[in-house]
Amino acid sequence: MPSILVTGGAGFVGSHVCEALHAAGFLPVVLDDLSSGFQDFVQWGPFVQGRIGDRDLVRQICKTHRPVACLHFAGLIELGRSVTHPDLFYDTNVAESIALIDTLRSGGVSSVVFSSTAAVYRAQLTPLVETAALGPESPYGRTKWMIEQYLSDLGHAYGMRSIALRYFNAAGGHPTVDIGESHYPETHLIPALLDFAVGRRAAFTVFGTDYPTPDGTCIRDYVHVTDLAAAHVMAIRHLLGGGGSAVFNVGTGLGHSVKEVVEAAQFVVGKSLAVHYGDRRAGDAPMRVANCDAIRSEWSWRPRRSDLHTLIADAWRWRGRANPILDR
Repeated sequence: MPSILVTGGAGFVGSHVCEALHAAGFLPVVLDDLSSGFQDFVQWGPFVQGRIGDRDLVRQICKTHRPVACLHFAGLIELGRSVTHPDLFYDTNVAESIALIDTLRSGGVSSVVFSSTAAVYRAQLTPLVETAALGPESPYGRTKWMIEQYLSDLGHAYGMRSIALRYFNAAGGHPTVDIGESHYPETHLIPALLDFAVGRRAAFTVFGTDYPTPDGTCIRDYVHVTDLAAAHVMAIRHLLGGGGSAVFNVGTGLGHSVKEVVEAAQFVVGKSLAVHYGDRRAGDAPMRVANCDAIRSEWSWRPRRSDLHTLIADAWRWRGRANPILDR
């Protein structure tokens, strides 16, 4: 069973990808410092606690587990926090990622799948294609863009091959395995709304009702985390099969407004939610939807569980009950 190093494998997306890797015949070896992940989410292979920038530790992992590739999820993700604390994001997302990638390369690992983001785009027109203008507006987006560029440069210089997957809005939860989305503080729309529904939050605010969209609220592209996990398995198989480097959007190509999400959540949880409508939040684009023609064409990838009601129902399975992780 080939080993795959999964940094950040104790987190939301990483843990779901580990499950998918194991089901596909790979052994996920998780490296996570547990700053935002949970050891209980590591269920399908060895766990090593530590930082991705610890070169000695990564060298030891390469010697012990001999990974044939790396899936790199570890990093800071809160866009707003990146504006107030950019130094933390550049240190973790750039400096430590470079240390990780360089150590992997010296240890014989030449295939990397990188967890990137739609936040690398400058263009506001949607649906966004991979060739749309880049120029991220936040330090978070810039750190992701830098690592995309670094991997590309290593490819030209040393033949390292990489896939950058630009996520749009990952959400949902595993339909059968007890893992799910959990951030502190929770800033993502769907889990925050469900926390409000179950009483973990005292209030929920919809930011902005005067955007140039059909109902005045922001529109986003939500992709189920298990569909996202399937794309990662395809990326690993592509690289291990000798495929070249590439960049792909991972979304659905369909947008849902905040009001639509609220209405769908009310249907799933079976009650009305008295949300508050407030002013716009700085930096929010009116609409951000993916064009996913490239990944569909290249790998025949299709989202299977990303319709809005299924996605919210799967998320509700994790959040809509007493939960020792969420209720701590």
